[in-house]
Amino acid sequence: MVISDGVLPLPTAMLAHNADPAARAAWLQQQFLPQDAFDWPLNAVVVRSGRQTILIDAGLGLAPDLHLPRAGQLLQRLAAADIDLSAVTDVVLTHMHMDHVGGLLIDGVKERLRADLRIHVAEAEVAFWASPDFSRTKMPDGFPDALRATAKNFLAAYQQHLRTFADEAEIAPGVVARRTGGHTPGHAVVQLSSGGERLTFAGDAVFPVSFERPDWHNGFEHDPDEATRVRIRLLREVAATGEPLVATHLPFPSIGRVAIDGDAFRWVPAFWDY
Repeated sequence: MVISDGVLPLPTAMLAHNADPAARAAWLQQQFLPQDAFDWPLNAVVVRSGRQTILIDAGLGLAPDLHLPRAGQLLQRLAAADIDLSAVTDVVLTHMHMDHVGGLLIDGVKERLRADLRIHVAEAEVAFWASPDFSRTKMPDGFPDALRATAKNFLAAYQQHLRTFADEAEIAPGVVARRTGGHTPGHAVVQLSSGGERLTFAGDAVFPVSFERPDWHNGFEHDPDEATRVRIRLLREVAATGEPLVATHLPFPSIGRVAIDGDAFRWVPAFWDY
């Protein structure tokens, strides 16, 4: 189940800070999007495997200093789907940016979670946030400080729940987390399989511009060049298998497939299944 955490309005330059401004403006016009600010969707996923209920990423939570009132809706949306926090046995984090861990820091949330909750994250991600490098990112003012503070608070609150992995971990039957790096050093994707079918949750490896222009750098990427390599490799893999793809910042419900289109890719949204 894909869960919407709301939207995060950000300057459109964040979509492609290495792009020619005219090319970026043309892409936005072709997509019928405004030129100044883009509402980034925030998607999380809930998976059930046997007796495990697994939350993949935890949304933004509350960030009052950044004035983002339309984000941080995960708890309300989980409740609307009759998913109680006490039923969650595992959380998988694609990475530790605040829009992926912040929902766990809302007042009262930790007390509602299981005492034996397991939080799975790449060990490289935990190591990175001990002294994060923002030298190659292009974020609006206030975001680096907010990201540092959120990661620090998250580690302090949930250290005993962490289950770190090096490159790959089976969270449950049919649920495998795989470190890709790029966006952050410990960024991971989560591959789901059931009954011979597969789906990949790409986290922040893929953005709306990434299909036509996988070489455009996102402002939140800590290693943009490696993120580009990761993105192209992942899109080629998903195009070859024909499996559905879901990503954090693709328009909700973010379910579709990837096709090869010359030297680039093409996003094919899934038809709504009534």
